[in-house]
Amino acid sequence: MKAMQFAGYGGPDKIRAAELPVPAAGAGEIPVKVAATSINPIDWKLHGGMLRWIRPLHFPSTPCFDFAGEVAAAGEGVGAFRPGERVFGMLPLRQLGAAAEYLAVDQAYAAPMPEGLGFAEAAALPLAGMTALQALRDDGGLVAGQRVLVSGAAGGVGHYGVQIAKALGAHVTALCRPAKHALARELGADAALDYAAAPADAAQRYDLILDTTHHQGFGRWRRWLTPRGKYVALLPLPGLLLHKLTLPLYSSQRAAVTFLKPNRADLEQLADWVRQKRLRTVLDGIYPLEELGKAMERSRSGRPSGKIVVRIDG
Repeated sequence: MKAMQFAGYGGPDKIRAAELPVPAAGAGEIPVKVAATSINPIDWKLHGGMLRWIRPLHFPSTPCFDFAGEVAAAGEGVGAFRPGERVFGMLPLRQLGAAAEYLAVDQAYAAPMPEGLGFAEAAALPLAGMTALQALRDDGGLVAGQRVLVSGAAGGVGHYGVQIAKALGAHVTALCRPAKHALARELGADAALDYAAAPADAAQRYDLILDTTHHQGFGRWRRWLTPRGKYVALLPLPGLLLHKLTLPLYSSQRAAVTFLKPNRADLEQLADWVRQKRLRTVLDGIYPLEELGKAMERSRSGRPSGKIVVRIDG
């Protein structure tokens, strides 16, 4: 089968085309013919060596976690999935390998695709969508009626975060570049602010801040929070972990870091919102598998609107 692999830590210059054996599905695993995958910042951070202290890699390494495709054959112990069924999901963070024509994935990390959704949109959704959901619902404890600020509201996780916060009943303010304010409002944001805004510029404080960008330290964000507000980030930066531990000693504010736990129930929740037309994917671009390096460079630019997808099946 065709695949793209990193020969070692680095950028697109380390990516090579490869011919690999089709992986055999074990008990409880689904063999999937992959139609599309998507790029998330963790893909180029892992392979660039930025996260080797958390998740070291062994090379050659086939990148990417998200997938959408068809069940290729009946799997042992996976009666809920039938051959030819369209599925989407993500490989667990310990696994990798979706930038290939076939993969084998534990049935716990896959779900049926919503009717009418294309492979590109489905492949974009799992990692970023579940991250936004778990950050808001689980780590943020979001309840209806709260005021939420989403930083990086036009990006991969952020554009899902705006929509999911609205689906959970929040009043949502999007923080992004002015050129993307219109998109944020189309996604359901009640208000939009420029990244350059100072805390004093805000009309009110926020019960919950979802920071998908990490452009500013937690000290800045504290001034945006209500007295009992919560800040949720996506990277376990040392300074933030220190705040997480020490804030309870002197404040009712809280800080948290989201560590994604992929699961079928959350995939099904995202699929339900898609069916209800309460959640949609904005695609920044679709690249062929051979241009995986270009797709990663686009992600690294920090300017995509929504998600970047890589087409596997031509």
